[in-house]
Amino acid sequence: MSLVYSTDFGRACAGCGRPAAQCTCKDKVRPAGDGVVRVRRETAGRKGKGVTAIHGMPLDDAALTVLAKQLKALCGSGGTAKDGVIEIQGDHLEKVMAWLKARPEGWTVKRVGG
Repeated sequence: MSLVYSTDFGRACAGCGRPAAQCTCKDKVRPAGDGVVRVRRETAGRKGKGVTAIHGMPLDDAALTVLAKQLKALCGSGGTAKDGVIEIQGDHLEKVMAWLKARPEGWTVKRVGG
């Protein structure tokens, strides 16, 4: 059984037992991908509500958040960037793919699934 809360410092990380603010197990580096950005529509675990998910972006968390903000503005909907994946609410596959392909970074963009 691991410590999850202490009256001394508050919440503790279940993995390393340190205070949540000083946790080092969340600083894991994402594995390098194969250079292909994959765009797909996902509904699993969302009660049937679809999101456009972008996987495999070769960016750090800060740049991923900035890109997510640009994509949300492009699509006119909400979304998030977490765990190396950008999720845009709704079905915006074609719009997102066209925008990513037109970027000067030269990413290879593929539609996967369905």
